[in-house]
Amino acid sequence: MNALDRYIIKEVLKGTLIALIALYALFNLFTLKDELKSLGVGDYDLKHIFMYLGLMIPHYLYELMPSAALLGSLFVLGGMANHRELMAMRVSGVSIFGIIRSVMIAGMILVAFSFGIGEFVGPDAEKKAKVLRSVAKTQRPVTRLANGLWLRDGTQFINVKDIYTAGDVANISIYELSDARRLEKVVYAQSGRFLDKGLWQLKGVQTSYVSADNVSAKNVAEQAWYSVVDPDVVDVVVMDPENLSLNDLSKYIDFLQENKQDAAKYELAFWARLINPFITLVMLLVSAPFVVGVGRGVALGPRMMLGILIGMTFNIVDNAVGQMGVVYGLNPLFVAVLPSGLVLFGALYAISRLR
Repeated sequence: MNALDRYIIKEVLKGTLIALIALYALFNLFTLKDELKSLGVGDYDLKHIFMYLGLMIPHYLYELMPSAALLGSLFVLGGMANHRELMAMRVSGVSIFGIIRSVMIAGMILVAFSFGIGEFVGPDAEKKAKVLRSVAKTQRPVTRLANGLWLRDGTQFINVKDIYTAGDVANISIYELSDARRLEKVVYAQSGRFLDKGLWQLKGVQTSYVSADNVSAKNVAEQAWYSVVDPDVVDVVVMDPENLSLNDLSKYIDFLQENKQDAAKYELAFWARLINPFITLVMLLVSAPFVVGVGRGVALGPRMMLGILIGMTFNIVDNAVGQMGVVYGLNPLFVAVLPSGLVLFGALYAISRLR
């Protein structure tokens, strides 16, 4: 790696960081405006709002990375073109594809950063943010621990280890105490689904009755369970499928398939999340035809506007294709790859025609 490579990589990374900060600040203002509407609900005060916004930072960084890479590279490479730096590189013997290669190296660094944030930091931080906000608003005894979600309903203490949707949970343990605070019944259910008005349907139920003399057990395939715990409470730790980690998505897909339920929505989210970090590379490739090899008389503004338009159009089409894929039962991997694949093909074609 020569000095020119290091220079281009450094500038692209710096431009992406500036664009990322600017986009985050913009999105954060809108989020702050929405959260201020709930100010004063329960114990939800400014302290909780800013803690919530702080915990949501990894989520926004992950979501905004492709757009930031597009804007940052357009700005940086456009500035190099306007200052004749790209022309000087070309005259010194650096090819167009050599410049693009350096940009792609920077892109791989951004991909690694995005993947790390999206998989190991963002999901847990977002769960904590939602629990924090819900506890402050509702003042309900909801706690998210390493071994699951704990809830209290009168004399019942409920532990739910696997929570995926508001009405769909698994590995539920219910500990019921007597008035004297002695354990008198333990119920374990493999899975549960919310039906209506406090009614849950538990499956694979094992009930143990505890007394001073002995312990007896009973197993049933299904059992109704009435509780004040509703999906709104459970939903505090449930994120959209697109925001779950690959590990969580994989577990839930297995859970759905074992119970012979439709997992297409989550399979699409799994493949989309796997591909999402590499969209940053696609966006960097999209920026190249608008800057590298374009005549120096072309202003930076139109280049950036066109790039922004392409980026926004991509997001809209990507979401639309994903929804259509779920509705029409298309292959999740195909649906996840199609939008970015088409954009990648177009970018590579445009780059191949650069002179």
